[in-house]
Amino acid sequence: MLNLSSIMIGTKQSKEMVTFYEKVFGKPADMVDAENGFWGWQAGGGFLGILNHSEMGGKTKDPGRVMINFETKQVKEEYERIKSLGGASIHEPYEMGNGWIATLADPDGNYFQLMNPTE
Repeated sequence: MLNLSSIMIGTKQSKEMVTFYEKVFGKPADMVDAENGFWGWQAGGGFLGILNHSEMGGKTKDPGRVMINFETKQVKEEYERIKSLGGASIHEPYEMGNGWIATLADPDGNYFQLMNPTE
């Protein structure tokens, strides 16, 4: 059986991405290898990494192709907080099934969703 351990985002604008995710997670990166252009945060059971990548410039071309989901009991509040940090609103919070979901984008245009924990 496979276990998804991490997601890595390649970018040419690592400084902006690192600054954004530091604000989102409310802390500096848990792992930093600035010499090799890598920063990462432990988020629950998963790990999100930012990698300086010379061939990944500009906004993502297909922002909804892969989405990162962050669980929170406070979808509406986190949506507003992250939007105020510079996250681009893609879809305001809405009810889906027994919970709430909202979609934002990071500085590279990658979509991520906030959603209630599944039971």
